[in-house]
Amino acid sequence: MQNLLFHKKTPVDATTLGDYLQQAIEIEISTIPTYLYTYYSINRSPNQEVISGQIAAALMTKKEMPAKEAYAKAKDLSADIMVFANHAGALIMSVVIEEMLHLALAANIKQSMVGMPQMTGKSPSAWPAELPGHVPPLLINLAPLSQKQLKTFLEIESPKPLLKSDGAKNKIYYLTIGDFYKVIENYIKDHDCIYSSFRPQLIPGKGYYAANNIDTVYYTKTHEPKTVSSEDSGDLILVKDQDTALQAIQTIVHQGEGNDGKYDDGAKKELCHYDKFKEIARTLEEKNREFAALGLDYTSYFVNNVPTNPTTAKYPAHIQPVSNLINGIYTYIFVMIEGCYAKGGHTQYEIFMFGVHKSMIFILNSLCGDINKLSYKDADGNTKMATATFENYPFGLPGSPKSQLLALYTTAVTAFPAISYLGQRFQDLPDVPLQLK
Repeated sequence: MQNLLFHKKTPVDATTLGDYLQQAIEIEISTIPTYLYTYYSINRSPNQEVISGQIAAALMTKKEMPAKEAYAKAKDLSADIMVFANHAGALIMSVVIEEMLHLALAANIKQSMVGMPQMTGKSPSAWPAELPGHVPPLLINLAPLSQKQLKTFLEIESPKPLLKSDGAKNKIYYLTIGDFYKVIENYIKDHDCIYSSFRPQLIPGKGYYAANNIDTVYYTKTHEPKTVSSEDSGDLILVKDQDTALQAIQTIVHQGEGNDGKYDDGAKKELCHYDKFKEIARTLEEKNREFAALGLDYTSYFVNNVPTNPTTAKYPAHIQPVSNLINGIYTYIFVMIEGCYAKGGHTQYEIFMFGVHKSMIFILNSLCGDINKLSYKDADGNTKMATATFENYPFGLPGSPKSQLLALYTTAVTAFPAISYLGQRFQDLPDVPLQLK
């Protein structure tokens, strides 16, 4: 994340356009792990019977509520918890999937206008991390769901510059992601640029980012399934000229911050990222207040007891192999996406559908749940649930990334046999080489 541009200091021109487009890619990459971490901190299907019993017992003890009344109240409150946890998870995952789409759109623009996008190893290397290009720096964390974390998400996706006080009552403006893309958009509008439609891109119509195919469904109190993404919420764009480059930028900005700061398209079918997070934050604030009045801690019933900004090195020895494996598959996702831009003739279907999708839907999702079964004592002696650290895994030579990933799996399954069911999934991944920088 070094040597990235602050766009008010360095203008966009023919010599810096590639740096700006690479920074756009790294902005998108930096949001993915922080959103994923918070997503995996949520237990989307907690045991309602257990929760209801805990709440009833607390109400009888703290509020001296009669048993019959306490159990009736607890049943209703536990149902609210179930719906909110599942809905919040669906909303956050829908944002993650669109950030992956934005990453590909930004990469398509760079591939067409400049050349090969770089993704492997571009995820933040340490946490907290700075969102690339924000002025002043905006720190983001790997942290469980909370009002504080949601406030950071709102700052990341803000549709307009927010005002911050520096302590001396001076107001400081900082840039939004839309602000950053506006500079690139203006350059493209004002210049006759050269575009290539022959260099490989991720192209539309392949279902790479089909709506609602990855954990974006939730259920109401009456068990009615609901989706948070509209079926036409957005797709990839083959960038081949000025119009398609601008269309790609507008898709990124509208989905993230919204046309009018609320919806991601004119049809008003789906909330933009800012308002998805705003909806979660508003509801969480209401529920925290409601439960606090009853002497209850709302998030304790569905937010896992995970650390903030964990590292594999600080985990005990029995957890490190599993954490390394998760970091390996997380990094390999970017190896595979980057590999799509080196594969001729837009022929990346096998890599993406049998590699990236399989890695995210089956392997990463499963491992992030499995590692939660491992616990440890932190530096203060508190018991914590292990979780993914989303660190870049240093794939190198000799051996291909896949062969190194399989070695990580062998080591991890020896330490934690419960993940042995994933063996064939790893074997079936495509073998994609590292791209030479």
